[in-house]
Amino acid sequence: MILVADSGSSKTDWMGYDNGEIITFNTKGINPYFLNEHEIYKVLAKNEEFAPYASKVQEIYFYGAGSSSPDKHEVVSNGLSLFFKKAFISVDNDLVGSVYATCGHEKGLSCILGTGSNISYYDGKHVHDSTHGLGYVLGDEGSGTYFGRKLVTSYLYGNMPASLGKLFAETHDINKENVITNVYQRPFPNIYLASLSRFMGNNMNHPFIQDLLHAGFQEFVDTNIKDFPDYKNLTCHFIGSIAYFYQDALKAVCLENEVKVGNIYQKPIHGIFNYILHKEGIQLTAG
Repeated sequence: MILVADSGSSKTDWMGYDNGEIITFNTKGINPYFLNEHEIYKVLAKNEEFAPYASKVQEIYFYGAGSSSPDKHEVVSNGLSLFFKKAFISVDNDLVGSVYATCGHEKGLSCILGTGSNISYYDGKHVHDSTHGLGYVLGDEGSGTYFGRKLVTSYLYGNMPASLGKLFAETHDINKENVITNVYQRPFPNIYLASLSRFMGNNMNHPFIQDLLHAGFQEFVDTNIKDFPDYKNLTCHFIGSIAYFYQDALKAVCLENEVKVGNIYQKPIHGIFNYILHKEGIQLTAG
């Protein structure tokens, strides 16, 4: 049995292939910057759907946020090994997965705009390392975390329009003490901040939200995409809920900056799954 995973900080999507049967699961996000190997095991053990397959899995291909260095690969691999005791495990970062899902065998830029943000260049054969992906404190431009942070600081500083601020307060338990507790004292502050960005979806037509989206995506383009000198000649693909649900605003910013937009997917898991099965010589039956 082959198992493929795509993990952000918030959620992990799993797809498995077992003698013609395709199975799907979801668990909490598995990010080695926030979870150690024993906590990763607990995430898996809590999912009852996994239990029947734990001893059957022979290969796992895991692509995840935070899995960007050998030591972080080891944390994830060790955590998975505690549960899937018989499996060969391959761990790589989520950018590699997004490249497989979007670019295929064509060169281009592959961007992640979800809870966090990142970018990589793919030359058609290899994914190139970059200086981007600095996380929610130093980077994550244009991400859910970025927009959540902008929303909450605008509200607390009194810079959000009064009518919109009233709606924001009614929708979320927002006050200085609560925000500081969630950001500085509780686990997963990035996920907390990203959850606040959902407020934009119900208020898309408000000029404040439109300006916020434009500014966030422009910052992503300026900081990440324009760092590649040849960006105007490359197709730029996007993965993630922020890119998918706010793609009209994203496309408008890209057009202004002469960025050629390619695929925009909410989730890369199906593309990664098909890529891995093709690599393994497994042909799925249509339908």
